[in-house]
Amino acid sequence: MAAGAIRGSRIGSGPMGEAERGEAAPRQFVTFYCINNHTTELQFAIEAEVPESWDCPRCGMPASVDADNRPTAKKIEPYKTHLAYVKERRSETEADEILKEAVDMLRSKRKSGEIIF
Repeated sequence: MAAGAIRGSRIGSGPMGEAERGEAAPRQFVTFYCINNHTTELQFAIEAEVPESWDCPRCGMPASVDADNRPTAKKIEPYKTHLAYVKERRSETEADEILKEAVDMLRSKRKSGEIIF
């Protein structure tokens, strides 16, 4: 037997039994149903407020407590580029005006001999 071995317990083991931890809170079991016919049974404390929906651990879709009225899939919006956000804020004419101002400013600085980095 190794010199550093501890007899009667394993390394990393926690306290032995409920006497050291205290008593567990009374529990209730709640079943959630997702749109893909998966069921998930979770434990909640009796005093805890049960959420209306829960994400299914198997498929990631929303699940509810009501098996007859299961929630539909969340609408996933596609990724927007920076240009898409700019186009939402500005019209084509505004963009043309801003571009023209910026080009005119650069040309005036170039004519005056300012160094542009």
